[in-house]
Amino acid sequence: MSSKNDIDKALFSYTVDSVDAEEENRLLKQTVSQLRSEIERFKAPALLIGEVSEMVDKNAIVRLPNGNSFLVEVSSSIKNLRSGDSVLLEQKNLTIVDKIKSNKKFNVEQHVIIENPKIKWSQVGGLKEQREELKEVIELPLTNPELFRQIGIKPPKGILLHGPPGTGKTLLAKAVASSTNSTFIEIVGSELVQKFIGEGAKMVKEIFQLAKERQPSIVFIDELDALASKRIDIGTSGEREVQRTFMQLLAELDGFKSLDGVKIIGCTNRKDILDPAIIRPGRLDRLIEVPNPNQEGIKEIFKIHTSKMTLDKKLNSDKLLRSMKDFSGAEIHAVCTEAGYFAIREGRTKISEVDFRSAIKKVKRVEDSFGEHYLKMYG
Repeated sequence: MSSKNDIDKALFSYTVDSVDAEEENRLLKQTVSQLRSEIERFKAPALLIGEVSEMVDKNAIVRLPNGNSFLVEVSSSIKNLRSGDSVLLEQKNLTIVDKIKSNKKFNVEQHVIIENPKIKWSQVGGLKEQREELKEVIELPLTNPELFRQIGIKPPKGILLHGPPGTGKTLLAKAVASSTNSTFIEIVGSELVQKFIGEGAKMVKEIFQLAKERQPSIVFIDELDALASKRIDIGTSGEREVQRTFMQLLAELDGFKSLDGVKIIGCTNRKDILDPAIIRPGRLDRLIEVPNPNQEGIKEIFKIHTSKMTLDKKLNSDKLLRSMKDFSGAEIHAVCTEAGYFAIREGRTKISEVDFRSAIKKVKRVEDSFGEHYLKMYG
């Protein structure tokens, strides 16, 4: 009897072990299959991402991120392919193998500076004529467009601020954005060209779309000469990309009405090298020069930057102002900052005339070295 029980137990144990072994074997086979599949996937070449430009019968014209376009075949499994769709392409013959969901908009908000400035007109020293022009050309059409409709004239779509570095061009643009409660979208022309090869034109298009969505808005293009210099015979792919981006900018300028809630402010230190197409009537047709401040402007700027500073009562500001003749607004600001540092180094909380004179000498040395460098570059 005991022998029979032992046999039953042994059979039961064998059955359990057999089932466990089969289950373990199944899991191992499944794991091996998954690993093989993973290895095959890793061996497969990467797929290219492109955008359908146009459908041609059962084929498609696809544009790659580098700007090249190809007529390619479409896999029979893909249905309802349309212009603008993002697709995956096999590397060898560029056959479209799948359609992918993707945001058609380039995420421009990560690549431009967007802000709502709080700079008041009272914080802009000198530049009286320039302030009045900006109020007429930018502020008034944004705040009172109906006035222009009643009179029957169209204000400029945009303006060009030009002049030496540090004279307050960006400050003026931010002040008018603040006075109109506009979204301030800042683009640097040189960064747009350098960073977004193959995407420049698309980037420009979407910046203007963003500006329309956020209107009233001001698109401020700094270093415009990097993007809109005079066109020459072009040969390299980089030069062609700059031209494509420039042409897209011109198209965007032509594509909106002057009384829309979007205004364009271009900024450059080199107006002489700009392409005439960008400053013709209907585009950036109001040219505003922003020169170094005159003596009255220097006085205003100095007063603004020293308003919160603790100054020695014996300080003779008239002599200091005469010493800063031909200084830009940025250089006057630098003088005030450096004067504060001279006082800090000597453990004082009041800033003396000697501090300012030392600061003026220091800034002049920097200015002279920059002038020599500028002459070497531009003659």
